Amino acid sequence: MHDVVVIGAGLAGLRCAVELAERGLEVVVLEAADEVGGRQRTDLVEGFRLDRGFQVLNPAYPALRRSVDLDALAMRTFPVGVQVRTDRGLAELRHPLRSPLSIPRTLASGLVNTADAVAFARWLTPAFTRRLPVRARDDRSLRKAWDAAGLRGPLRTAVLEPFLAGVVAEADGATSSAFVQELVRYFALGRPGLPAQGIAAMPAQLAARARAAEAEIRLGARADRIDKDGPIVEVGVAGGAALRAGRVVGATGPESVAELAPVPQPATNGLQTWWFAAAAAPSASALLRVDGRGVARRGPIVNTAVVSHTAPSYAPAGRHLIEATCLLPRGGVAAGEDEVRRHLAELWDAEASGWELLRRDDIPDALPAQPAPLRAPRRPRVTDRVYVAGDHRDAASIQGALASGERAARAVVVDAGV
Repeated sequence: MHDVVVIGAGLAGLRCAVELAERGLEVVVLEAADEVGGRQRTDLVEGFRLDRGFQVLNPAYPALRRSVDLDALAMRTFPVGVQVRTDRGLAELRHPLRSPLSIPRTLASGLVNTADAVAFARWLTPAFTRRLPVRARDDRSLRKAWDAAGLRGPLRTAVLEPFLAGVVAEADGATSSAFVQELVRYFALGRPGLPAQGIAAMPAQLAARARAAEAEIRLGARADRIDKDGPIVEVGVAGGAALRAGRVVGATGPESVAELAPVPQPATNGLQTWWFAAAAAPSASALLRVDGRGVARRGPIVNTAVVSHTAPSYAPAGRHLIEATCLLPRGGVAAGEDEVRRHLAELWDAEASGWELLRRDDIPDALPAQPAPLRAPRRPRVTDRVYVAGDHRDAASIQGALASGERAARAVVVDAGV
C-alpha cells in the first residue's frame, strides 16, 4: 500500500509528486501516455523540435521559479514586442521601457494614440497596485473592461485583440479581465522564451526531481476508476493490478478529470498549430507577428513566428522552423491548409506555398476557459482522501498548473498529519 497515488504526470501531477516525495511520503505517479509532460510535450520530426502546439515559458511565474532550475533549461528568449501587419504595411511595437529607442517608431506606426495609451494604462495599472483576489471581486469580461476604460482604437483592435486571442485561445473578449491583466503583468515583468531542448525539458526536470526523491513514475498506466473503502482508496489501472493508497490526487487534464473525480467537466478553448520548415526564413525578425488589418481582411492565423530565430536548436542547420497558430472552435470548422498558407503569405509577404508542412497540432482542450467573474482557486480536496489538481482548478497557465499541484500537496500533507 502506498501513501499517495498521483494520477497524471503533467505539470500539476509532477509538482505535487515532488512536494510529497520530498516530505518523505511514498508516492506512485500513474501516467497513461508514454512520456511525462501532459500538454507540455516535444517531438523530434525530421530534425526539428516540435512542441505540442506553440507554447512559451515565462520565467516571471513565481511557481515556475520554485519548481525548476531555469538555468538548466538554457532558455532562449523572444524579443519583448510584436510585429503587426496593417493595411499600410508592417509595424513593430516593443516594450517601451526595455527598448526606449523604439518609441518614435511606435508612435509613427499609427497603432498607438494618446487616448489608447491612457486607456490601456487605466486598465492595466490595477494589476500592479492591487492583488488579484481584490481585483476579482469586481471582475468583468475583457471586452466590457476595455469598453469601460475607453480602449477602443487601433491599439485594441489591431494589436491587443489579435495578440491575446492566441494567448487565451478565444477572440470574443469573454475571458476574465482580471485574469488577462495578470497575464499581461507577467509579460511585462518577464522575458518569455523556450527551453533549448523544447518545452518538454521542463516536465522532464520535474520528473527527475520526483524520482530523486524516490517517487515512482509508471508510464503507459491508465487509471480508470477511483474507489474508496474506509481509510483506503483503490485506483484501478487498465490492464493491470489496482493500487491501494491512503490518498489519491487526480491531476489529469480538463478533458478527462471528471471521469475519475466528482467534479464538473471544465470548459476549455482549443488551438491549432501548424509547423512549417523552410530553407530561407521569411524575415530576419524573431518577433511574433499578428494580423492587425480590418476583420474582413484577416485570415485564421492569430500569431506566427520564425521559432528557430529565437531557439536555433529547434531546427537543423540551414533550415528554419515557422509556426502558425489558429483558434480551434468547438463544433466549428477548423482552418484548412490552403487557407493557412494564403494567410501566411500575406502576413510574411513571402511565398509560403513551398514550405514543407511538418505537422499540424489540433488541441481542442488547449486551455481551460477563464470567463468573468474570475473564480478563486478551487480547493484540492473534493471528497475524503481524494484530491484534484490542474490548471483547470486555478489559472489557465503554467503558473496555474504548478501552483495547483503545490496546493494539492499541501492539502494532503495537512490531512495526513505529516
